[in-house]
Amino acid sequence: MQTLLISTVAVAVAEIGDKTQLLSLILAAKYRKPVPICVGILIATLANHALAGWLGSALSGLLTPGMLKWIVAASFLAIGLWTLVPDKVDDGEVPARGNRGVLAATLIAFFLAEMGDKTQVATVVLAAQYSPLWQVVAGTTIGMLLANVPVVWLGSRFADRLPLRAARISAAILFVALAIWIALR
Repeated sequence: MQTLLISTVAVAVAEIGDKTQLLSLILAAKYRKPVPICVGILIATLANHALAGWLGSALSGLLTPGMLKWIVAASFLAIGLWTLVPDKVDDGEVPARGNRGVLAATLIAFFLAEMGDKTQVATVVLAAQYSPLWQVVAGTTIGMLLANVPVVWLGSRFADRLPLRAARISAAILFVALAIWIALR
């Protein structure tokens, strides 16, 4: 149980203020359906962190730190530029969508945003250092939920007061700044 606790605390703390927490807020404000968003976060995190734990040691042997740095920087730059493209419903009325559509959008967006993220890297490191693997994956997933579920519920509740255009531009600036920071270090 020590592995579960260490993994939970490490990822919950690492997730505070992270880009996936911002994504949780944006999804909540846009769709206003917290249950399918939270389920999407759960499934995406389980899949992503299971993959990270399972493949972490193999990937670390294949990619040099320099290669990984440029892949992550390019990904952040692409996400930042893509974020600048406004949605058709930006700052307007969000059309009613079924729970399955919101779940799918959340699952895909969250899984992709988690790629190369510090919590995914933490999962790789924790899986290399602690066992059993299921406790690492369960702990990192619980940590993600502890950090993101309150954001989703609060974001859904206060969506009318959140300027989506400003959030979109802020997110784009954040991703581009992260890309530049990663490339320069």
